Amino acid sequence: MDNFKLEVQNLTKVYPGTIALQDFSAVFKGGNVYALLGKNGSGKSTLVRCMSGATPPTKGKMFINGMPLQPKSPIDGFSSGIASVYQELSLIRDLSVGENILLGRFFKKGFTIDWKRTYAKAEEILKSLHIDIPVTAKVRSLSVGQQQMVEIAKAMSFNPSVLILDEPTSALAQHEVESLFEVVRKLKAQSVVIIYITHKLHELKMIADYVTVVRDGLNVGTITIQEAEPRRIVEMMFGEIRQISPPANLEVSDEVTLEVRHLTRKDVFEDINFKLYKGEILGIAGMLGSGRSELLRSIFGADKFESGEIIISHKALKKSDILIMKKMGLAMTPENRKEEGLVQALTIRENLSLASLKMIGSHGFLNKKMEAPYINEQITNLQIKLVNVENSINSLSGGNQQKVVIGNWLSTKPKVVFFDEPTRGIDVQAKQQVFNIMWQLSQYGLSLVFVSTELEELLEVCHRILIMKQGRISQEVVPEKVSLDQLYTLCMGA
Repeated sequence: MDNFKLEVQNLTKVYPGTIALQDFSAVFKGGNVYALLGKNGSGKSTLVRCMSGATPPTKGKMFINGMPLQPKSPIDGFSSGIASVYQELSLIRDLSVGENILLGRFFKKGFTIDWKRTYAKAEEILKSLHIDIPVTAKVRSLSVGQQQMVEIAKAMSFNPSVLILDEPTSALAQHEVESLFEVVRKLKAQSVVIIYITHKLHELKMIADYVTVVRDGLNVGTITIQEAEPRRIVEMMFGEIRQISPPANLEVSDEVTLEVRHLTRKDVFEDINFKLYKGEILGIAGMLGSGRSELLRSIFGADKFESGEIIISHKALKKSDILIMKKMGLAMTPENRKEEGLVQALTIRENLSLASLKMIGSHGFLNKKMEAPYINEQITNLQIKLVNVENSINSLSGGNQQKVVIGNWLSTKPKVVFFDEPTRGIDVQAKQQVFNIMWQLSQYGLSLVFVSTELEELLEVCHRILIMKQGRISQEVVPEKVSLDQLYTLCMGA
């Protein structure tokens, strides 16, 4: 496979109202690791979905070793020699490692499964990749890093010529990252084409040979790893960057509303220290896997932390719990709006009152007369567009659903609100409305913590920005003194 190559020519994917991929052409050669970089929405995910068969291109051609490649599905992709391992693992947790690797392809003995041969084959695959995991172990007993290895072994069991890895290290501890890289190097030595999607610039020199950058659906170019300095990559990813200024009319008090001291959660974040002031919008910037969202969840009580303390209203807390934090005046709009912020089976009205049920109930029963002012206040203040408050939450647009999530928590009259990726999956107009809501809350004296993958949003909205890398706060900046390309470089650099 020394001369093996995957070639794409003028690949284009058009969705209603947008061009996700535009005349993308590239050649990926065997025995090399190609880091595929681009900001959210750049088109890199569309590209790999077209190559793997998950999404049909609108036009363009693909070739694998000179032969036309036209996968109609991921199964076709596997058959053509292209395997993908996505960030969201697809393993069945209650099955064993061996069962997951060879699922649907077990060896048979008559009408029964030949478990001895099946497990022997799975073990052979693991050993070929230098992965030391028992084939009989249940997947649920493994660490995230080990599960990622099993996912790769499953993909490699099809003997692919191309392996696509989508953010494979986003949830891994450092020792697990090195184990993964050893497997990738092993595959590279076998002349496999490896396409590696990542946001972590510090990983590139450890694993990549080339860097290919996608911007606005276009192939900006491919450079060698020796040429891949952080500033050059950021310029390729973002082009000419417009400097955005935060609003100048928001004042911050010197009163501390929340303080975090030495907060640590093993393999996720370590020794986190910061203060949040009354009326402040504090941003937390970082790439996927930096620990931003996990930090918010632990402070709010959705996940546990192992050491450190949280100080609210002069009271030091050694552990967090959602009910305790809610009583202390904290609220949080979660990253996963549909699964954690809303109950899809309930109406708009019911979703708007979930967090404040004790305030609008009487003797354990919901009192609609008490509820109505809370509901009407949020619909009016947040400008939620709806036909009927009794309609399903699914009848609303993504932006209006996000407003319902925010309104649900504002009804609890919080002092501090955590916003975790509040603009994900909503349109430009809805994003601006969310920003206006945040600025109004700041003017009312609420303290906000804002996590966003879109760093330009943090520059536009926040007073201060903390930068997280590999589970630690590495730096603090103010929007007036840092440009967007500088902020990306700080987040992505080693």
